[in-house]
Amino acid sequence: MANPWTGEVALTIDGERWVLKLTLGALAELEQELGAGSLVELVQRFESGAFSSGDVLALIVAGLRGGSGDVNRADLLSAEIEGGPMAAARAAAELLARAFMVPDPA
Repeated sequence: MANPWTGEVALTIDGERWVLKLTLGALAELEQELGAGSLVELVQRFESGAFSSGDVLALIVAGLRGGSGDVNRADLLSAEIEGGPMAAARAAAELLARAFMVPDPA
């Protein structure tokens, strides 16, 4: 089960449930792969709805790697994501949001 308080997001790929997480290493790889000036740019693209399918794919791969999945981009090109592209985009957006979420001190 994914723990949102630790930044985890669950996604079912090819019938298997995976836990994704953006670790510092995964974020660094993501930033380099996307060639973004900063992760803030990527967050802004998601907030404005201007993200691409490549952004979604890169975030899912980074989240899988951060969640201890040994995957790469090619592994996901023909994968079946439960819920389709919208579920993948939602999971990618949640990964970004949870990676930078400040826990409630209560």
